Amino acid sequence: VVTKIMIVDLLFILNWWSLMFMLGIIFFPLTVLFFPNFFDRGYIFSKILAIAVLSYGIFLLGTLHLLPFTRINSIALLLVILITIFLKFVFVKKDKWFLKKELFLIIREKWKIILFEEILFLITLFFWAYIKSFQPEIHGLEKFMDFGFINSILRSNYFPAKDIWFTPLSINYYYFGHLVTAVLTKISDVPPNISFNLMLSMLFSLTFVASFSIGMNLMFFISKKKRYSGKILYFSGFITAFFVTFGGNFHSIYAFFKPYSVENPLPFWNLQFLPNLFPNSYWYPNATRFIHNTIHEFPIYSWVVSDLHGHVLDIPFVLLTIALLFSIFMSFFEQNSLENQKSKIKDQKYSFNLKILNFKLKLLPFNFSLLILLGFILAIMYMTNAWDGAIYLLLTFFVLFFLEKEGEEFKNKILSFKFFLNIIILIFSFILFTLPFSIYFKPFASGIGLLCAPDFLIKIGKIGPFLFEADHCQTSPFWQLMILYGFFYFLVFSFFALIFKSKTNIKDLFVIILIMISTILIFIPELIYLKDIYPAHFRANTMFKLVYQSFIMLSLSSGYIISKIVIYAKEGLEAKKRIIVLAWLIFFIPFFVIISIYPYFAINSYYGDLKIYQGLNGTKYLNNLYQDDYKAILWINKNIFGQPVILEAQGDSYTDYGRISSNTGLPTILGWTVHEWLWRGTYDIPAPRINEVKTLYETSDTKITNAIIKKYNVKFIYIGKLEKQKYSKLNETKFKKIGKIIFSNSGTKIYKIIL
Repeated sequence: VVTKIMIVDLLFILNWWSLMFMLGIIFFPLTVLFFPNFFDRGYIFSKILAIAVLSYGIFLLGTLHLLPFTRINSIALLLVILITIFLKFVFVKKDKWFLKKELFLIIREKWKIILFEEILFLITLFFWAYIKSFQPEIHGLEKFMDFGFINSILRSNYFPAKDIWFTPLSINYYYFGHLVTAVLTKISDVPPNISFNLMLSMLFSLTFVASFSIGMNLMFFISKKKRYSGKILYFSGFITAFFVTFGGNFHSIYAFFKPYSVENPLPFWNLQFLPNLFPNSYWYPNATRFIHNTIHEFPIYSWVVSDLHGHVLDIPFVLLTIALLFSIFMSFFEQNSLENQKSKIKDQKYSFNLKILNFKLKLLPFNFSLLILLGFILAIMYMTNAWDGAIYLLLTFFVLFFLEKEGEEFKNKILSFKFFLNIIILIFSFILFTLPFSIYFKPFASGIGLLCAPDFLIKIGKIGPFLFEADHCQTSPFWQLMILYGFFYFLVFSFFALIFKSKTNIKDLFVIILIMISTILIFIPELIYLKDIYPAHFRANTMFKLVYQSFIMLSLSSGYIISKIVIYAKEGLEAKKRIIVLAWLIFFIPFFVIISIYPYFAINSYYGDLKIYQGLNGTKYLNNLYQDDYKAILWINKNIFGQPVILEAQGDSYTDYGRISSNTGLPTILGWTVHEWLWRGTYDIPAPRINEVKTLYETSDTKITNAIIKKYNVKFIYIGKLEKQKYSKLNETKFKKIGKIIFSNSGTKIYKIIL
């Protein structure tokens, strides 16, 4: 049986990979234009750009009601994109004839690294899909929400998609990443209960290989000038990919000490050292909830717990943005060398690298097409995970400002008109691309709170968007911040102490910008918070969204720093410097081990020590937990089309209520109440529906029943185990008068309303 499941899973994985391979190939001619100076020509980023453009095209046409979201239409749009790119880069005008020839020259020259990255993508896709197969359940934490979004989108003809837990309104959350999942699901024709886990595996794979590419290219600009061995490129790529994808923090050191109270974390040096009892009941989620009433997750935790949330879905787009900014950064500084080489090129064949560089960067440092692309990707990030749009808009401003400052037009320390013009273009394109989403989205943050506000401001209460609340003075002890981020700043300190002062280059400056932005993001939650509905955890979400990106940028920086130190150590060192490097290794090796063992705890704990292979079917668990519900869900997905409203029991967030709407994509009157409270901005909006749902199930009054049914246009009534538990006075008789049973299994029934 296990072998059969493995074979089926293998076919699904190959199906998913083949789609991603095709998308990458289609967009590769476009990608090389934006990564003219990358060693791998940005090959892996062609996949990320492809899913962004294709999904946005489907989203835009669906929002404008020009093209329904169907498999045939999605494939047709992909073919249109393919033909457009083909005509653009193969059959072109005379002044761009070299694109056709040189594109094939690139493939001939770079086929080894392209093949290597594709194989690496496939291997890592298989790897995490295999890990997921030991615990594939789309159950627990917020998976019902994520799966419900995806199923709702899959049932949608047009956008915005319906909110499955608050009919008839649309989703008031950042769901573009879920739409990307739905697009790939629909085109590949993989069942959503499989594609949920394949999407997570693909995100893991894209993150690993994209981080590898960034790490490799950061070193490429050094090695190609100093002719270091190509091994350093691969070392830099892999160590960077490891930090981003697998890296933990110093919290793992608690596995060697007596456990502390979760409510009162203590420094490990104040606890009893018990290496003989390793791992001392170490619980891996504590590394993400270490600071009181906060959240500070990082990618490996996300892969393990497997919520397909916006911050996870956005990671590939984050890495694409960073790569684009680095490409712009390097292209700017290589322009001068390009000008110096022009005379040499005249008597030679066209050089694609230099020719494209010259073509794309005539207006350096700010090129119109690159600005539009950046605005587009930033918009994608905003619609996927809003905080990321703001964070990387800030990073983009920093990079562009730095290039402006370094440019010839920066005279008398006055910013040029062109700088402001291009900032306007960037912001305008960002707003324009987000418009199809923004016109339907209502922000639910109610203000910006100041931590530890003085009494006179607390008495004022509010000034504009700024809030001054009493008893809102949570800050993070410095020692706890060092437990979480000390490894990174050990490397940052090493970078400045060993290398930066004497070996500065332009790649260092880009990394410094990443470090600077990351540090700012870590300290922002120590000053302010965005007001939401959680009274005790008022800065949790603010910290979570900001430091997640800090972790990614610091991980990228750390891979570069270690690679630089390796180069530094290989160069001829005097005796004093050798002693310094050896002393550094004495600290680095145990530090590295500590942050590297986190996946061991997390994976083994969540996936049951990888003992029982279950496959990639994410809903099969229902057959054991709620067998009747499972059969009903299968029947609904096979026999009910569109998105008619189905009544099911309302319940608290993070429970099994909402299971029918989540697993089918059919909207209900009210699902997870607290989530709707968050999305709608106030409890007063979802609260009345609690009693309405209860009334529908318990009242014997047909008139009241009919009134509520008509109000919400309910077409089906679901009665299962949880409904009977929730509503002890459940009255089924009235449903027999206004509807008929269309599904029945044991005690579970579905009524179709006939009024």
